[in-house]
Amino acid sequence: MFVSPQEASGRVLSAARLESSDSPATPCEGSPAPLFSLPDADMEMFDLASVLGSKHVVLYFYPRDNTPGCTRQAIDFSDHDADFEQQNCMVIGVSPDDCLTHADFRDQHGLSVELLSDEDGEVCRLYGVWLSGVVDGVAKRSVRRSTFIISSDGVVQHVLHDVNPRGHAAEVFQLIKQLNSRNVNGNRQEHGRHA
Repeated sequence: MFVSPQEASGRVLSAARLESSDSPATPCEGSPAPLFSLPDADMEMFDLASVLGSKHVVLYFYPRDNTPGCTRQAIDFSDHDADFEQQNCMVIGVSPDDCLTHADFRDQHGLSVELLSDEDGEVCRLYGVWLSGVVDGVAKRSVRRSTFIISSDGVVQHVLHDVNPRGHAAEVFQLIKQLNSRNVNGNRQEHGRHA
């Protein structure tokens, strides 16, 4: 697995449950999106850099396949997949589940979003969403349900943490439409200056 050597500086003060103080801070709005490659549900490698430059990316992290909230979120994103595509945007879900579990999850629910496997949690750590804690005296690791909206130029535009799966896809879609609207208006103003 390739993980970009980029690391955000500083600490995330509000996320005391992060695995260690050596973890990189969560990428913030306006910062470059950390690049990575991960296998998808078909065990093919997906490289984030391969879509940036041509598409916006909705990168969402979720704890596990086939849990009620994660299923709702994946179905909602899949139901709006054509809408996101019309906005020149790709939706990618990442969890620590393996590729076979992702394939079963995708096939069982007819999902169309790209599902990536981060079994060792490296990309989750890179994005600052890998959490650890103690439950009933046992150390547990999980993923903080988070969404990063990355513009086609590779810049993080929005960071949403601890999202409610209900209605989240619609909320994110509105942000993508606003992003495209800003880009269109910005291009019009730029052309007007050079006319």
